[in-house]
Amino acid sequence: MQFSKYIISTLFLTILYSASYGQTYFGSYKLPFPSAYYQEIENQHSATLQADLEKVLLQNPKWKKLIAKKKMAVGLVDIKDMTNIRFASVNGNHMMYAASLPKIAVLLSAIQAIDEGCLEYSDKLKKDLRLMISKSNNAATTRVIEALGFDKIAETMTQEQYKLYDINKGGGLWVGKKYAKAGLKKPDPLKKLSHAATVDQVLRYYTMMAYGKLVSPEWSEEMLQYMIDPEINHKFVKSLRKIDPRCDIYRKSGSWRTYHSDSALVFGNDGRRYILVALIQDMRGGSICSKLVSKVESVLGISQPSKVDKHLYEQGPVLKPSVSQK
Repeated sequence: MQFSKYIISTLFLTILYSASYGQTYFGSYKLPFPSAYYQEIENQHSATLQADLEKVLLQNPKWKKLIAKKKMAVGLVDIKDMTNIRFASVNGNHMMYAASLPKIAVLLSAIQAIDEGCLEYSDKLKKDLRLMISKSNNAATTRVIEALGFDKIAETMTQEQYKLYDINKGGGLWVGKKYAKAGLKKPDPLKKLSHAATVDQVLRYYTMMAYGKLVSPEWSEEMLQYMIDPEINHKFVKSLRKIDPRCDIYRKSGSWRTYHSDSALVFGNDGRRYILVALIQDMRGGSICSKLVSKVESVLGISQPSKVDKHLYEQGPVLKPSVSQK
């Protein structure tokens, strides 16, 4: 009898907690996670994950050479256990030209400006923000940059609550030029790059967004809606949609000449909950990004689904909720 009362009491508290923090049933959360559980990735470095990541990357002779020359940087955050994340990276603080990936800095700067009352959250702006992220539209991005100004973007990236560009940690996210052929430049202080990133700072961006730490939990959730369902099917996305068509992908990539970058927060079933970032300077960088996904998932112990499993993913599970409530 006492045991039954305990079970009922526990169930009631679980339902109450779920209602308060956006938890779905069966112990799976929608994003963002409760901010109280946020952890800085540098405090969550995993020696085991680091060794496993390095091993799988360095097994490939081509990747090994690129890493040695600092032309390839890869980082990973395992968020399967939201109360105890794990982090590892290779060349994580090495800043590189990142093409369109730093448009996520423009997104955060715009949302920050809206929250401060400096920018109107109009339908036109909402459309431009979605085009900027989902389709990487340069014209839309340039319009948002013009509304903000480079100083506002730099201020947002360097302000104390984010420190997404930290001169003492190799730099980070930076946008100092419109996404147009002409125009003034405000390059970053360290390497004089116009569109730059480090793997570690991009990982921090996604982790903060996943835990409601970008501006506020409400604004982080709004940002996640701009990031989800990317409309460019290449690199990470191309592989993920083959592996698990039902997983949620929050993503921004970039490509220019030999520079290829990709970043994604993957939120799905079978333990497929992680953040992956890659910056590569090589003509085959896009292909490398695609191949990275299965390698990283093997590091995380995620089994690749069979053809039967893939069919079930596409059909949808029976009597089981989707992981993320959109």
